[in-house]
Amino acid sequence: MDFGQVISNINFLAVIVAAFSAFFLGWIWYGPLFGKQWMELNGFNRDEMSKQKWLPMPVIMGVNYVATLLAALSLAMFLGAEADAIFGIFAGLMIAVFWIATSRLNDVLYERKPMGLFWINVGYNVVIYVVMGEVLGAWK
Repeated sequence: MDFGQVISNINFLAVIVAAFSAFFLGWIWYGPLFGKQWMELNGFNRDEMSKQKWLPMPVIMGVNYVATLLAALSLAMFLGAEADAIFGIFAGLMIAVFWIATSRLNDVLYERKPMGLFWINVGYNVVIYVVMGEVLGAWK
């Protein structure tokens, strides 16, 4: 299959919805669910973060959404036109556990990040890739 066929088989509306679902889940995950623990494990506090002049939050969120959109697009290309919801869930889980989690383990091993931070970040990746895989696999 050539690249043109791969692109022509993508449901771009499903890609947008899958990316938005991951973006929305990130707001919940790093907000009410694990926001306090995530900030604590990173050594952040709200006062210091609000004083930093790195990038405005709308820019950060915009760049994050574009990155999530690219991840959903590549997942759609990986799944292909014949995928269903079950395969999408399976592929999302395998990607999150065996590619992302194993890579993020380096944060713990070499950067000496707390193990709790690893579980929060990897847990988020497992959830969003499973959800994106399900959306992309189910939505033909």
